Amino acid sequence: MPASNRLTLRAMAYNNAWANHRLLSACGALSQTEFEAPRTSFFPSIQATLNHILVIDRFYVDALEGGTLGPAAWANPIPCPTLSELRPAQAAVDRRLIDWCNSLDERGLDLTIRVHRETRVQTERADRLLMHLFQHQIHHRGQAHAMLSGTKVAPPQLDEFFSIAEAPLRAAEFAELGWTEAEIWRE
Repeated sequence: MPASNRLTLRAMAYNNAWANHRLLSACGALSQTEFEAPRTSFFPSIQATLNHILVIDRFYVDALEGGTLGPAAWANPIPCPTLSELRPAQAAVDRRLIDWCNSLDERGLDLTIRVHRETRVQTERADRLLMHLFQHQIHHRGQAHAMLSGTKVAPPQLDEFFSIAEAPLRAAEFAELGWTEAEIWRE
């Protein structure tokens, strides 16, 4: 039986949180100097790239939740200058996204979301906004992943959500995150 759109979006929210957890855990082996070091990418450092992910997550998750944060979300482009600040902040917004996706029902996928922009309020279907958000995450995590490969820290595997080879590591990481594989795939 094919997965429902709701189940797919929920799984993507969990995958997003897991990938962020893995990437930020790997970055934890960097010194603060390495974290902030200038690098070649869209944003000029791993620190700036990972903070951008957080800022935009806060912007869109707030919109999904019916908030009006809007452009105030990016008033400070580096709200978490250290990994010790960034990790719990990213985990919190990831949890909010998972909770929002867990609350969906099939009717809710075409729910109209109001996104507060600088000079206007944009309306967007929830499923389209979620697809954009997940693509944004993947895009910028890839950039941080590439920058990490220029350091002493090996970039973590981010694209094998449920591979058999990853099962033991996955179970341990899921336990750290407070969820199980069964929770992700429940209908």
